Amino acid sequence: MHDTYDNPLITRYASREMATLWCAQRKFGLWRRLWVMLAEAEAELGIAITPAQLAELRANVDNIDFAAADAYEKKLRHDVMAHVHAYGDVCPSARGIIHLGATSNFVVDNADLILLRESLELVRRRLVSVIDALAKFAETHRALPTLGFTHFQPAQPTTVGKRACLWVYDLVLDLTEIEHRLGTLAARSTKGTTGSQASFLELFHGDHAKVRQLERRVAEKMGFAESYAVTGQTYPRKVDTQVLDCLAGIAASAHKAATDLRLLAHRKEVEEPFEKDQIGSSAMAYKRNPMRAERICSLARFVMSLPANAAQTHATQWLERTLDDSANRRLTLPQAFLGIDAVLNVYQNVAEGLVVYPQVIARNLAAELPFMVTENILMDAVAAGGDRQELHERIRQHSQAAAAVVKQAGGDNDLIARLKADPAFASADFAAHMNGATLTGRSAEQVDEFLSEVIAPIRAKYKQEISRGDELRV
Repeated sequence: MHDTYDNPLITRYASREMATLWCAQRKFGLWRRLWVMLAEAEAELGIAITPAQLAELRANVDNIDFAAADAYEKKLRHDVMAHVHAYGDVCPSARGIIHLGATSNFVVDNADLILLRESLELVRRRLVSVIDALAKFAETHRALPTLGFTHFQPAQPTTVGKRACLWVYDLVLDLTEIEHRLGTLAARSTKGTTGSQASFLELFHGDHAKVRQLERRVAEKMGFAESYAVTGQTYPRKVDTQVLDCLAGIAASAHKAATDLRLLAHRKEVEEPFEKDQIGSSAMAYKRNPMRAERICSLARFVMSLPANAAQTHATQWLERTLDDSANRRLTLPQAFLGIDAVLNVYQNVAEGLVVYPQVIARNLAAELPFMVTENILMDAVAAGGDRQELHERIRQHSQAAAAVVKQAGGDNDLIARLKADPAFASADFAAHMNGATLTGRSAEQVDEFLSEVIAPIRAKYKQEISRGDELRV
């Protein structure tokens, strides 16, 4: 087993649950279930298919002889017909009615649509669990003041909890997209060879009503309320672009948050969990690298690269279809889901174990706080009768001098001492302004409102899907 390439998404990163959804047994088992659904619906509408034949088909949906199917495919050079023959071998009385009236994409595309639905549902479950974990973190640290950053330069203070809400809200928007995709996903059902349903019209001797009933019944048996209004030989490949765009959006959200955590780890303010025996570097024993956040970024980058494949496939489906979508979709669809599954598994592990260092956060904030409070000090001096423009210039000069002490001499920020020594600011209440908590605005209240108005309904809606994360693999 170690002499050929293994896909690391399977062996290292994705969950067994997601990997099982896209396994051969599941895929070809769905093909057989679809053949059963088709035969059932045809029998219900008057086609000569016996209960014994249906029973035989049902009894063998998971009885797949993969070696026999491989042998048939080697001979026939057609994967669907290979499985038709292999199914017929174990269902001799029903052999003649398997795949009746259908084209290959009856099983290929309808099975893929079922897999897309089930995979999106699993992604949704992962997503709401990450949302829940991050929301708990935000609530815990709702009011902890921390230095804000724009352009990765010190800016007005925020709170640790408010910053976490930015990460959560990205995922909330992603959840909305997942819900929309699930809500609009439909069956291809029985559209026929080029989407015209000609073969089924022939099967029902020109009875258009029965052809429409067949389409509805098969879609319902698949668990879909609707089927796509019109298709060529395949369901619209536009659907694949929409699904992969949705997964890439989740990946981008995770990448953004993981990048933030890597920056915060560098500042020693917030870190991902680090296990007792974990080694950060093979050479530098002291290292505590943000391995999990880096893995999120790495896998997310892979998922974000895949929508281009789906878009190009959609763009090059000549007329009613061309087969150059087949090999590409065998790669991109499962790997996009395996990749985002892995991303969300790591993200949840990180979210549930984030470590915060309040003293470091306070120290870093204090180092920049003198610059942050200058506007309030300016307002105090103006209220006492000072000239706003003259005072602004004095603060600018003192600030540049203090910055030179920090940057050029490596000293501490002495801006407040300089301002206190300037008679123009004698009326300022320096003590009141040097409390970072007074500069975070409504950050803490925004966390409360966000959790109450946005997160609480999600928790209520998906309370059965929220769970603790799996143990992180490798």
